[in-house]
Formats: sequence, C-alpha cells, structure tokens
Amino acid sequence: MLRSWLRPERPHLPEPVDAGAARRIRIELLVVFSITLGLSGARSLLSLIDSLLQPEPLSDQQVALNVPQRAADLLDLLAQLLSTVQLIGWGALGAYLLVRGGRKLADIGLDRTRPHRDTWWGVGLAALIGIPGLALYFLGWKLGFNLAVVPSKLDDTWWRPIALVLSAFGNAFAEEVLVIGFLLTRLRQLAWRENTALVAAAVLRGSYHLYQGFGGFVGNFVMGLVFGRVWQKTNRLVPLVIAHTLLDVVSFVGYALLRGHLSWLP
Repeated sequence: MLRSWLRPERPHLPEPVDAGAARRIRIELLVVFSITLGLSGARSLLSLIDSLLQPEPLSDQQVALNVPQRAADLLDLLAQLLSTVQLIGWGALGAYLLVRGGRKLADIGLDRTRPHRDTWWGVGLAALIGIPGLALYFLGWKLGFNLAVVPSKLDDTWWRPIALVLSAFGNAFAEEVLVIGFLLTRLRQLAWRENTALVAAAVLRGSYHLYQGFGGFVGNFVMGLVFGRVWQKTNRLVPLVIAHTLLDVVSFVGYALLRGHLSWLP
C-alpha cells in the first residue's frame, strides 16, 4: 500500500502543450509567483540571512505571524481583513488562470461534489501533519535551528478569533491553490515528471517559511511532499485547504488562548 502511494499517478492529465503554449505557461508562472509566494520565498530567505547575522542564536530570536497593523482598533481589524483578502486574491488568481486556460475547477478538485469525504480527509490530514509538525518545530527550536515563532500578537479584542480564523483560511486557500492546484497542473502541461514537480512545489512551500528558520523550511517541505502526493493521487484540492485551515486555526487561535498560561510557549 505504501509503495502504491509513493508511485505517482496522473489522473485527469491535461493534454501536453505545444512550444508556444509552453512558453506562455513559463511566463505565466514567473509572473504569478514573482508577485505572490515566490516573492515571499525570496523575502523569507533574506529574513533568515538577517537572523543568522544577528549576535543572538536563532532560538533566542522571535518572529510573529499575526501582528497589529494599525494603532486604532477598528483600523487594525480592517487591515487584518485586507491581508486576508489579498491572500484569497492570490489563490483566486491561480484558479482564474486555470479556468481561462481551459481547465475546470473540478479538474483540480476545487468543487463541492464530495463535502463529507473531503471534510474527513481534511481532518485526517491535519492530524497526520499537525502532531509530528508541532514536535518537529519544538525540537528544531530547542536545538537552535528555528526562531521562536509567535503565531499571534494581536490584542485581546472581540474580533481577534474572527481575524485569526479568516487569516488561517486565507493562507490555506492561497498556498494550496497556487502551490498545488495551479503549479502542479502547469508543470504537468509542461510534461514535468510527477516526482520532479512534487519536489519543486515542496521546495517552494518550504522557501516562504524560511523566515522561521531551517526547521520551518524542513517541516513545510515535508508537508508539501505529503499534500502534493495526496493531490496527485486523488486530484482533490478541497481536503488540502480544509487540513491547512485547521492546522493554522489551531496554531493561531490556540496560541492566542494559551499564551501566558503555558510557560513553555515562546
């Protein structure tokens, strides 16, 4: 059974494209990722280099994910919501380009035809990734390979849980649609081997988490391999969005609720 999952499949394989279309796809990939997650990866690399140049070890440094953006409470709420809108817009751009290119959202599994099965798959994937991922993070932090990641520094306001849940969904939608549905589909059209495309997508996923340290890269690289292979085997994207959203909700909201109550949290 394990061997069958390690062996890639190509369900709903798009037709290979000619040389002209291949060139347009490469340009499209360059443009999309130069303004979205590829740019985030480059910035994360610079952030990691900057952290390494500091006199303090990585484990003594902190990085916060959800931080106040405005001094006034209402303005901060609006700023948090706009950040989520941007993330959803990134994912929507990838989905739109696929549809514009002749693909259907159902071809990448971004539809509501299997709500119950997708939900259970999502919950299972979240458990599969979340528990080992949390252990890997704390191990990396204690060994000095990671910065102390603070999932939320938002003030204790009535809208904090709402903003954090929406942020979790925004991150999940942007990442899974762009890195899995959009990128892997385009690489299939360019006739990349499935395993090569899988590793490339996982490296991209890890790259924009480099600001967390080397452990952030490794953990998200492994997550990318698992999520990418699940999509290659099932062609269902909705479970990945659900799983990723659950992981971030537990991280963001859970940390906000437990901060100050558990001494071992950063």
